[in-house]
Amino acid sequence: MTEIRFDALCIGNAICDVFAHVEEDFLLQEGLVKGSMRLIETDEAVALFNKMGQTVRISGGSAGNTAAGIASLGGRPAYFGKVAEDELGDSYYHDMNGTGVYYNTPRLREWKPTARSMILITPDGERTMNTYLGACTEFSPSDVDEDVVAAAAVTYMEGYLWDPEEAKKAFLAAAEIAHKHDRKVAITLSDSFCVDRYRDEFTGLLSDGVVDLMFANEHEIKALYQTGDLDTAISAARESGAMTALTLGKDGAMIITPEETVKVPAQQVDNVVDLTGAGDLFAAGFLFGLARDYSLTTAAELGCICASSVIKHVGARPERPLKNLAAQNGFEV
Repeated sequence: MTEIRFDALCIGNAICDVFAHVEEDFLLQEGLVKGSMRLIETDEAVALFNKMGQTVRISGGSAGNTAAGIASLGGRPAYFGKVAEDELGDSYYHDMNGTGVYYNTPRLREWKPTARSMILITPDGERTMNTYLGACTEFSPSDVDEDVVAAAAVTYMEGYLWDPEEAKKAFLAAAEIAHKHDRKVAITLSDSFCVDRYRDEFTGLLSDGVVDLMFANEHEIKALYQTGDLDTAISAARESGAMTALTLGKDGAMIITPEETVKVPAQQVDNVVDLTGAGDLFAAGFLFGLARDYSLTTAAELGCICASSVIKHVGARPERPLKNLAAQNGFEV
């Protein structure tokens, strides 16, 4: 059997977050609605990017954030995600590998630039987001490196990648490889709108044994099982046959299996600054814990610690090493 070299392989949309401070007049000139979030096409993405002036760039994407979190814990993550051979693609490669993530997905050579979320911040702090998916939608089965999948304790995919047909095929191919090597397969539902689009397919992944572990928050699990009652959704998750890692915000998290249900409290945070990335970092801690043979309770506690750290500042990635934070809380990492 192939030796385990990676705690987790994370697969997702490789998106570069590009921040710029702008005046109100800039939004008016570009015909943008302040505070809105929208998807844009190639020509507008390139034109807007060129007008933004001085920017701050941070490699993002849900699964990418999880991989970065595992690396921050001192773990060994790998990542699959598609960028182009352009300036932002260079930045993404540099950032991911620089954080300790193994990232070597072949880059797109023509016609679609690297995905970017262009975040315009006005003097009042309001954010206007313009997202271009670009190259990340071209992830396909040819980008799945069997050796990396075989060497990862868990293969973890974000639900957002279920939209492009080729990306869906890539995940199914990766899942088959993982199970062939007795590895686990996980998915995060990403958001309730994603669930609404693919509810039957997601529940099929669980019932057919393609997915061993599902990550969801309260809104997503209720959407998956079409109920407004959390207890009903939890019962349905228990009957799915898979493990569910359910995040509940200030109420902590639950790990649900057919045999047991574990609940852990959230970490106390006095000043919540930005909830972005909380779920991604919970997944980082939990996946790291599973790979290191922690109990479900201990892995979930580590997940909550990681989630609590990221909501204390702006941005979805750790500002300080999570390994140190975990050690301060009694974890051997």
